[in-house]
Amino acid sequence: MIDGSAVGARRIQEGNMSLLTRIERALEPARQVLTPILSDPRLLVGWVVVVAAAVVVLWWDLRERNEALPSLMKGVWTLVVLYSGPFGLAIYWVSGRTQISRDSLWRRGLRSTAHCYSGCGAGEIVGITLAQAILGLVVGWVAAVTFGFAYLFGFGLTVGPLLQEGVGFRDALSDALYSETPSITIMEVVAIGSDLLLAASAHVTDVLFWLALSLSLSLGFLAAFPINVALVRFGVKEGMQNPAEMGNGGAQAAD
Repeated sequence: MIDGSAVGARRIQEGNMSLLTRIERALEPARQVLTPILSDPRLLVGWVVVVAAAVVVLWWDLRERNEALPSLMKGVWTLVVLYSGPFGLAIYWVSGRTQISRDSLWRRGLRSTAHCYSGCGAGEIVGITLAQAILGLVVGWVAAVTFGFAYLFGFGLTVGPLLQEGVGFRDALSDALYSETPSITIMEVVAIGSDLLLAASAHVTDVLFWLALSLSLSLGFLAAFPINVALVRFGVKEGMQNPAEMGNGGAQAAD
């Protein structure tokens, strides 16, 4: 006799595989266009130069005009710019400086996403480098390991500051669980999915490995942004503190 539960599980698995296959086929044109571009060593060299310049601008601005920002957020913005170059710098410029003219829901959403992104991005880089480039795991395990590291890093970046503020360990875990899980999940589904779509067979020495990783991180940020806006809007997240309230920057006009 055939076990009905086994048949049902197999059908669900086949349905999931069918869905993944349809998604992969639908995105095949994008892969065919992007893969050659992201395999060009000249683009990698250019991107490294652009990111380095963006980091220099960020650090100059933090030192000369935004010293009042907490060290945690300085670290967050540094990671964001390292991951996304001028895109990350633009996010900092419009939402993270003390010179913003006024705060808003979308600016709070950008800061909240940046905070999540800084931790998850580090976890994703560690996870995918370990699982794909070093251990050479199959695609499913690469996705699982990478998601685990991204979630762990993102989760830790929320729990750690709460503990430093005197919040109990259990309350910190509970708060991080319900406030961060939605945005981390969406961010990593998009980021890991796009990275594996473009560079599932790439080695750590391949240009494609690093450029696809960089692109996928930024796509994850874009996907998580509206989720974080909604979480802030409905009070699930408080959002990061308004930088205009720090130091003397609030009195300055927006650039």
